Amino acid sequence: MYPLLQIQNLTTFYGENKILDNLSFDLNEGEIIMLVGANGAGKSTLLKTIFGIVPKSHGQIIFENAKIKTKPHQMPELGICYVPQEFRVFPEMNVLENIKIGAFILNDKKLVNDRLEELFNFFPMLKKKAKLNASALSGGERQLVALARSLMLKPKILLLDEPSIGLAPKLVAEIFNKIKEINQKFNTSLIIVEHNLKTLLEIADRALILSQGKIIKEGRPKELLHSKVLEEVFFGERA
Repeated sequence: MYPLLQIQNLTTFYGENKILDNLSFDLNEGEIIMLVGANGAGKSTLLKTIFGIVPKSHGQIIFENAKIKTKPHQMPELGICYVPQEFRVFPEMNVLENIKIGAFILNDKKLVNDRLEELFNFFPMLKKKAKLNASALSGGERQLVALARSLMLKPKILLLDEPSIGLAPKLVAEIFNKIKEINQKFNTSLIIVEHNLKTLLEIADRALILSQGKIIKEGRPKELLHSKVLEEVFFGERA
């Protein structure tokens, strides 16, 4: 049985600066991987490279045992969705319109409505605010809208870039509870970039520690929490 996603010898440049350096790892079906590292380690670039926003200079990205050759706008149809740090919602649209955008490739109205109903049951707060403009939502509510939109096509892989950024601690716990439910209910595999390690430790299956575009350590999150490598990455020479 092959992994759901295989990253092989991935190298990425921004101009003359090497951001990812011969990086390799696998993501298994139903797994949650957290990416850990100091600012500039290459975590967000890794998600953008997988999704095709940043072109790779070298290496292969293999999804379901086939090399990915699609462009970013085609990735959701392939089965991979990406929720970035910024621009999570369209503020001039209401909640319903924001979520429906996630089904842009579906022509079956009944299927779209069935998916909406399923997600509104999963996110009952969003159903209550379906006609409310996204500009009136809190940061946590906007993140839930972005998550719901990304699930309209029932992706096999979800790439999340700092889902807790800018949120109050209470909302952070709520967001990560929902992420775990998404993983369990929809069998969605996730790769998550996150600085809020304590909360993510409770739901992640595996952690990859990045430094200077390389994976320098991997293992179970709780085992790495007090790792000397992790301390060096954030506070020592590797940072």
